[in-house]
Amino acid sequence: MPNENVNIGTPAGDLARWFGEPGRLAVQRAVAELRASRPVKLTADPPPFQGSAFAVAAAETLGGARIKAWHAAAMGGLGLILPAPRLRHLGIDVSGPSAVSLDDLSGPEIDALILAVEPKLPPLVHRPAEPAEAAALELLKRAYLLPAAVVLPLGDDEPAMVEVHTRAVENFHDQSARDLAIAARTRVPLAEAVNSEFVVFRGGDGLREQLAIVIGKPDPAAPVLTRLHSACLTGDLFASLKCDCGDQLRGAVREIAEAGGGVLLYLDQEGRGIGLVNKMRAYGLQELGHDTVDADAVLGYGPDERRYAVAGAMLALLGYRRITLMTNNPGKIEALEDFGVNVVGHQRLIGAVNPHNHDYLQTKARRAGHYLDEFTEL
Repeated sequence: MPNENVNIGTPAGDLARWFGEPGRLAVQRAVAELRASRPVKLTADPPPFQGSAFAVAAAETLGGARIKAWHAAAMGGLGLILPAPRLRHLGIDVSGPSAVSLDDLSGPEIDALILAVEPKLPPLVHRPAEPAEAAALELLKRAYLLPAAVVLPLGDDEPAMVEVHTRAVENFHDQSARDLAIAARTRVPLAEAVNSEFVVFRGGDGLREQLAIVIGKPDPAAPVLTRLHSACLTGDLFASLKCDCGDQLRGAVREIAEAGGGVLLYLDQEGRGIGLVNKMRAYGLQELGHDTVDADAVLGYGPDERRYAVAGAMLALLGYRRITLMTNNPGKIEALEDFGVNVVGHQRLIGAVNPHNHDYLQTKARRAGHYLDEFTEL
């Protein structure tokens, strides 16, 4: 029988203690709605809009014809927010996100504006996006949707929608790191590291589970050999030749085992943080001649959309405060240190070079500063 002395009622102010931080929960609900092609309500402290609330939807899930119809029904009140990399690809020299007017665009032209590589469009009327409109793009990125947001200022008679505040969007990754917890851990012998333990964490971005592989018995009192590996379905599982990810993953496990122990964090950050669908879109653009950085920019992304607060929290929960990082990416070292991880040294991790990934490695060396100089002249 239930304990009659237990009071399951709780004031609204205690919701964070019972169910998690409310802002983070709101972002998670909004992500689910956006991925299901439904709009959400994004609120902000005034300004930017009268009423400081607007509906936001993912442009790619609506499509140009529906966006045009919604724009007409809203008497021209709809706006399309695009990030600076996409706008620069379209020939519009901006330093930040902008709102593009839909007044003179047809449905097919809106589709082309959102995703086409070389769209034929009339001159575009645009203005700098307000901070809250830029937050709409960040919300779409958290949903792994293309950063192209349809926005509509809301009045007093708005329909019921999941509501999220811009501050919750801005704080989402850091809050996810604070809420991270170990859910399960067990021994899983690997081909090149028999003495391995898998540690699964719950509570990361968008409720995606994260994984640490503890190899051997690393000493928390000493710098721990550590690899942060972003998930790569094509390279890790299918041995794609377009990248060096699979080689790096297996090489890291082998080198950690040979060194006597360490940890590999396997992070759900496909495509440098843009998700599997957009990674495949970027691959298609690379087939047309764009390098990996420019391909992401055509889609509206920066060179690297990953964040590392969750990785820092994973290391802290495992008890590792000082690490030697296995990486070719100096930016990853700086990002980890920003989240309180003491990176006392690093060692490179080189995968196999082949005709299919040579240009990719060359781009990482020349444009992203990776420690791969010997590949630039191959």
